[in-house]
Amino acid sequence: MSGDLFAPQIPAEVANRRPLADRLRPTTIAQVTGQSHLTGEEGVLRRMIESGSLGSMIFWGPPGTGKTTVARLLSGEAGLAFEQISAIFSGVADLKKVFEAARTRRMNGRQTLLFVDEIHRFNRAQQDSFLPVMEDGTIILVGATTENPSFELNAALLSRARVLTFKPHDEESLIELLNRAEEAEAKPLPLDEDARLSLLRMADGDGRAVLTLAEEVWRAAREGEVFDTEALTRIVQRRAPVYDKGQDGHYNLISALHKSVRGSDPDAALYYLARMLDAGEDPLYLGRRLVRMAVEDIGLADPQALVICNAAKDAYDYLGSPEGELALAHACVYLATAPKSNAVYTAYKSAMRAAKENGSLLPPKHILNAPTKLMKGEGYGDGYRYDHDEPDAFSGQDYFPEKMGRTTFYDPPDRGFERDIRKRLDWWSKLRRERNPR
Repeated sequence: MSGDLFAPQIPAEVANRRPLADRLRPTTIAQVTGQSHLTGEEGVLRRMIESGSLGSMIFWGPPGTGKTTVARLLSGEAGLAFEQISAIFSGVADLKKVFEAARTRRMNGRQTLLFVDEIHRFNRAQQDSFLPVMEDGTIILVGATTENPSFELNAALLSRARVLTFKPHDEESLIELLNRAEEAEAKPLPLDEDARLSLLRMADGDGRAVLTLAEEVWRAAREGEVFDTEALTRIVQRRAPVYDKGQDGHYNLISALHKSVRGSDPDAALYYLARMLDAGEDPLYLGRRLVRMAVEDIGLADPQALVICNAAKDAYDYLGSPEGELALAHACVYLATAPKSNAVYTAYKSAMRAAKENGSLLPPKHILNAPTKLMKGEGYGDGYRYDHDEPDAFSGQDYFPEKMGRTTFYDPPDRGFERDIRKRLDWWSKLRRERNPR
């Protein structure tokens, strides 16, 4: 006799009362919202199903965009056995059991679609274990990841699977989900128009989140009660920003901040700085990134940029939170509004490339010191002209290795402080030609 006689019996009506997000899970590919580029009439997945041939795939996208649901629907519509594991809770032993079961099915004429959630959590060796069963057709692998597959998955695995990108839900698809929820509950969501828009923003592109938030609102509402934005915020609390300081969210926002500064947009730059601070990013990390922007994108067009960024970093270190963040905002706006130049950045990369390509060339002997008689006898230091003793404090000598010849790396633009540097370099170039004609 199976079961526990003393286990509490759950009423059927309670057991069947699944979460709203689960009850509204699509039952066909056509019902999936927000991913029309994949599941629409001309979508990649729709075409695969119609052709009767599925290949291994990696679903890449943020939480709540339907990756698990779509994988399950694919297996059903293609007539495949569906297996699901999570890389968080599974190890090599679990994979071996799944592979063995898939081999047995294949011998009986049925293929297996194996859905691996959070596949990026598997280490390199575990990822490699998929390769033989993918190649011999034992499984069709569908891996789901919220992280960039290019960084997190083996090249060998990526070469055998097509990466499909799942997009965050836009406002239109979130509204469609709320409409379906209201239809399923047979009652409107008790929110005024502004509060309804606020709920959509709170969901942050996550379809599961918008349904969960809606469910919380229905639970909290009394008969005839309608919530405004303030009441909504009080009831559901505020969801933490979708942002992982060590993963894609981190890199996406720091990239947006950097490009906004480079694009001379102080408003956008401040917005992304605030987003990262609000999400709990380390302010000193942001201070270091601002210093990098100063040397990469402003450079000598405004030499004060580096000074101000270092001062802002030190100010935060001295003041701490929350006062110190204002210093970072000050530096951020300064960088965004400063003249831009990557001339030194470009020159440095060119010089580094030349250093690697030309090997260990000896500098010209006239600029080498001669601390010994032997070195003096070898001509070290011969003909060196001390620039301070020359007219205009400029000798115009050649300092490059003879086998390399003179090369120009630094080409300052006619902007900001580099306009003056440009004039100075042009003048020295003129003197060099006059005093050392060749």
